[in-house]
Amino acid sequence: MSDDDFMQASDEEYDFEYEDEEEDDSGDIDIENKYYNAKQLKATDPEDAVEEFLGIPQLEQEKGEWGFKGLKQAIKLEFKLRRYQKALEHYEELLTYVKSAVTRNYSEKSIDNMLNFIEKASDDPEAAKCMERFYSLTLQCFQSTNNERLWLKTNIKLAKLLLDRKDYAALNRKLRELHKACRKEDGTDDPSKGTYSLEIYALEIQMYVETKNNKQLKRLYQRALKVRSAVPHPKIQGIIRECGGKMHMSEENWEDAQSDFFESFRNYDEAGDLRRIQVLKYLLLTTMLMKSDINPFDSQETKPYKNDPRIAAMTDLVDAYQRDDIHRYEQVLHDNQDLHADPFIAENIDEVTRNMRTKAVLRLIAPYRRMRLSWIARELHISDAEVQDIVGFLIVGGRVRGKIDQQHGTLELDDPAGGDLDRALAVRHLTGAVEELFRNVFRDAEGFRASGAELLQAAAMAGERGDPSALDMLPSGKGGMREGGRSRKGGKGAFFH
Repeated sequence: MSDDDFMQASDEEYDFEYEDEEEDDSGDIDIENKYYNAKQLKATDPEDAVEEFLGIPQLEQEKGEWGFKGLKQAIKLEFKLRRYQKALEHYEELLTYVKSAVTRNYSEKSIDNMLNFIEKASDDPEAAKCMERFYSLTLQCFQSTNNERLWLKTNIKLAKLLLDRKDYAALNRKLRELHKACRKEDGTDDPSKGTYSLEIYALEIQMYVETKNNKQLKRLYQRALKVRSAVPHPKIQGIIRECGGKMHMSEENWEDAQSDFFESFRNYDEAGDLRRIQVLKYLLLTTMLMKSDINPFDSQETKPYKNDPRIAAMTDLVDAYQRDDIHRYEQVLHDNQDLHADPFIAENIDEVTRNMRTKAVLRLIAPYRRMRLSWIARELHISDAEVQDIVGFLIVGGRVRGKIDQQHGTLELDDPAGGDLDRALAVRHLTGAVEELFRNVFRDAEGFRASGAELLQAAAMAGERGDPSALDMLPSGKGGMREGGRSRKGGKGAFFH
């Protein structure tokens, strides 16, 4: 064969191969164009976009990546359009692509993202009914392909669904199955599956919190904290710590509860999870239960949320509590009834309110020996029954010495303010002395200078501190004033210096 013949033959062969490649590219380009055109329709006309996406698999001679992508987009749109049954049918078709049309890693990531997407619609009852079927189809598919990672992830999602439904019997069975899958043959935890183990522990811990099984909760909580082989998502740590905080609260271990809620908030914040706001409310609640004067917003993590309107009510409660302002506290509680929407806050805020009212009752009754319970109730804006309950608690606890006369609805104290008789008497004498001062000034004198007013203010402040020397600073009688036990007389028109 001559060189010319050889070149001619080579050109013909080259041209033939080029034409085939052009045809293939042309087919791929048509499919690709259809896919991206459909994506442009998603925002403006989702129903037409679904039809376009579903038309892509029909253009492929055999199942390929573009058909997989088209079905994936169609299923998501159908879910948004609440066509759950259609989405389920097309998802079943999508799963036929994972064995040969796409790579193992790509299919695993895509299916996991798909399940995460439909999980967000779990609030819709119709969607929730289909979700279990989605999980079931996924498990059947990937169990046959021996994809253990996706099998574990899907089962954990199914366990979450059962927890949301409060189907504790089915959840218990599923958790045992998952624990078994994360253990070695000798029954010990498999370190290579530590991350999955922590997720399973988090689900089981939540179940024990909801069922109030503190014995099992404490055992599992300690076990979860000892897992060191995992690199869990911060959200998982946030869940475990939040549940630990609730466990400590049920034991009235306020200090450990505060520590766990802080760690939970920090992890949720790192994960960008909105649950951080609710846990921050729990943290503020424990601050009051601990009777702490430390500002919970002093830390670097909580400081950015100090003025967040979502926690304004709890912040106001803490402020009123630390200032012992019972009226402000009651007003905030009355104006924010939604605080009781969270069962955990509703369960524990009563203890804080009782502490506030107890301190208010002690301050109110301090100067008196006998008073009506109805008067205490009016002053604190609470019911007579609540007053009687608080006073009875104080008497039984030995913090108040006295008795309740139920027939006449009165409280009679043996020793005002629980033993602070001297202070109560000093306040009473001071009141009488102030009255006498004003009678003397306006009857016998033309007035008094500012220094006299300052002296009166100083005497009042000393009396408030319970200082008996306050009485020596006040007038002893007409036209005179005590000073170091001596009397300085002054005639008509005299001034206090």
